[in-house]
Amino acid sequence: MSTSSRDIMAAGMVEVLRPVVEEVDERVRLVRESQFELRQQIDELDEVLKTLSQEKDSPIELDSYVKKLARSKIKIGVINNIVQNAQERLGRLHTQISKESAKKKALIDPPYLDTMKR
Repeated sequence: MSTSSRDIMAAGMVEVLRPVVEEVDERVRLVRESQFELRQQIDELDEVLKTLSQEKDSPIELDSYVKKLARSKIKIGVINNIVQNAQERLGRLHTQISKESAKKKALIDPPYLDTMKR
């Protein structure tokens, strides 16, 4: 396979991967947003449960629920870190794809050909 054929194939692969990476990046961004919203709701629920558990006339023992909620908050934090790392890697991959695409395009359509056409 000649160098130009490889370059054309690489450029094609880059163009095929670009939309996939962009879509995954967008979905990861949406997951991070929903994780943030979930974290806020858990914090609000945590405050309500703590307030209720401090009342003397509380009809239910809420300590176990408060503990479960605290564990859930920790798990959400861990998941959020994983998702954030994935998004950062996707961002780097997207940048690399863009750079490779620009390089391949420059090789396929050298600028000196444009000046010769005029």
